[in-house]
Amino acid sequence: MFAVIRTGGKQYRVAPNDIIEIEKIAGEPGDIVELADVILLGGEGGPKTGSPTIAGASVAAEVIEQKRADKIIVFKKKRRQGYRRTAGHRQMLTSVRITEILTDGKKPSKAAAKPAPKKAEAKPVEKKAAAKPEAKKAEAKPAAKPAAKAAAKKPAAKPAAKAPAKKPAAKPKKR
Repeated sequence: MFAVIRTGGKQYRVAPNDIIEIEKIAGEPGDIVELADVILLGGEGGPKTGSPTIAGASVAAEVIEQKRADKIIVFKKKRRQGYRRTAGHRQMLTSVRITEILTDGKKPSKAAAKPAPKKAEAKPVEKKAAAKPEAKKAEAKPAAKPAAKAAAKKPAAKPAAKAPAKKPAAKPKKR
């Protein structure tokens, strides 16, 4: 199933688990937001359109992060008039993950967005715990070897510094 939604003056084709960047909407990372302007629903049984939107349909999305787009440069010029203006702009964006496409006035379920972050957090913790004992073993053995190698190497002789170049004497000016 997919839907076409309208937000920020633009239209987006979305399906569950899609990640899109839309113009800024209110919400902290992890919050569930509801996008109510659904223009088209597609999937089983063909597309269903609204005029202008489909009544009772909405899309639930989880806010991933609030960020800013790349800078664009706006340059204005009028030839032969000495008029030049330069300005920069960075658009505020919200990155969201589509969790559900809802019909018939249903409300978003909070359980649909929660399992994904728990799985992601569990894996790095296990890796860190397993990496620490190996790091301690690796540090203990090589510590003795570099000291022996350093003693075996002789310090390299430094080349003699060159004498600074002399400037020619200044010539007296003729008057």
